[in-house]
Amino acid sequence: MRPGAVTVGAVHGTALVLTVAGFASTLWYGVDEPGHALAFGVLIALGELARWGAPPVPGELPGREPAPIAAAGALAYALLGESAGRATTHGVLQVIAVVVAAGLAGIVPHIARGTGPDLDHLARRILTVAFAALCFQPLYNAGELTLPRISSSTGGTPILGQGPSYALYLLLLLVLTALCDAVLGATMLRARTRYPYGPLLRDELRALLGIGSAVCATGTVMALGVAAAGLWALPVFCVPLLLTQVSFRRYAAVRTTNRQTIASLARATEIAGYTAPGHAHRVAALSGAVGRELGLSGSELTVLEYAALMHDIGQLSLVDPVPEGATALLPAEEQRRIALLGGAVVRQTGVPAAVAVVVERQADPYRDQPLPARIVRTVNAYDDLAGDSAGGALTALERLRLSTARDHQPKVVESLARVLARGGVTPVPPG
Repeated sequence: MRPGAVTVGAVHGTALVLTVAGFASTLWYGVDEPGHALAFGVLIALGELARWGAPPVPGELPGREPAPIAAAGALAYALLGESAGRATTHGVLQVIAVVVAAGLAGIVPHIARGTGPDLDHLARRILTVAFAALCFQPLYNAGELTLPRISSSTGGTPILGQGPSYALYLLLLLVLTALCDAVLGATMLRARTRYPYGPLLRDELRALLGIGSAVCATGTVMALGVAAAGLWALPVFCVPLLLTQVSFRRYAAVRTTNRQTIASLARATEIAGYTAPGHAHRVAALSGAVGRELGLSGSELTVLEYAALMHDIGQLSLVDPVPEGATALLPAEEQRRIALLGGAVVRQTGVPAAVAVVVERQADPYRDQPLPARIVRTVNAYDDLAGDSAGGALTALERLRLSTARDHQPKVVESLARVLARGGVTPVPPG
C-alpha cells in the first residue's frame, strides 16, 4: 500500500472514530440545549444545501471550501459558550455529532444528483471543528474561559477571561484552527497527488486570505452574537457571508468562462488541421503536473496552463501546416518565428502579459527562458515525439535527455519523467 493511502486512511479513520464517539455520547447522555443544537444543525444543513454548486475549474486541485455558510455555522457552534447571557453546557462530542448529522442531512440531495462531496472534505471538516471545540469547550465548561460579563462558574478567577484576554484567546484559536485546516488539506492533497508539499501548503494558506478568512470571521461573530442576542443573531450574521459566497460564485463563473474561451481558441489549430486533436489540452494538463512537481502554485500555474493551451496558436499564420503540428521537429529559427507570431496573437486576447511572454519565448535556449516557458517547451516536445505507444514515450524521454545542452533544462525533463512514472495525468477534455 502506498504511504499516501495510509495517510488518507488514517485521517478518515480518525474522523470516523470521532463521529462514532460523538453519536454514542449524545445518544447516551442526551442532547444539551436541544434548541441550540437544532438551530445550528439547520444552519449547517442549509449551508450544505447551498454549497458551491459550480464544478471546479479543470486543472485545479480540490480542497477549497465549497460550503462556507455550513463551515462558519460549524465553527460558531464549536466556539459557542453563551446564549443571550446564559452559559451553555454542550461539549466537544455533541458539537461533533451535530456537525456530522447536519452535514449529512444537507449533502443527501447532492449525493442523489451525483455531486456530493468526497470523503476527504467530510473528514477535513470533522477534524477541524473537533480541534476548535477541543480547544474551547473544556476550558469554558470548567469556568476557565468566560465572556467579560459572566463570572467563573467555579467561583475563582478565570485564567483566560475577561475582556482583552478572551478576545486574544479567540484570535489565537482561530489562527491555530485555520493553520490546522490548511496543514490537513495540504497533507491529504500530497497523499492523493504526490505533488511537493510546500506549494500545496502555500495554496491552502493563500485560500485562507479569501473565503477562509470570511468563514473564520463569520463563525466567531456568530458565536459572539448568539452570546449577546440569542439565536436570532444567526440569520443576521449569515448575510455577509452569503453575499461573499455569491461574489465568489460570480468570480468562479468568470474564471470558467475565461478558460473556456482560451480552450476554444486553442482548438482553432486543431480544427484548421494544424495540430493533432487534443494536443493543446494534453500539453496543458501535463505542463500543470510538471509545474506542481517543480513547485509552482497559484497564479504561476494559471499562466502556465493558459500558455500551454495557446502555445501553438502561431501556426495559424503559416501557409503550409507543419506535418502533424510537430513544431519540435522544425529548425530552431522556424520554431522561434512561430513562437513570436503566437505571442502577438496571445497579446490580443486579454490574458495576462506573462502568458504572451511564455508563448513568445518557448523556442529560446532554456537558459534564457522563464520556468513556465521551459516547461511548455519540454512537454510540447514530448507530446510531439511520443506518439501513442509506450516505446514512443521512452524514446521521446531519451531524446529530450540528449537535448539538455541547449533546448531542455535537465530538471524539467526529470520532473516530466517522474510525473510520467506515476501515470501522468488525465487530459482535460477539449472545450
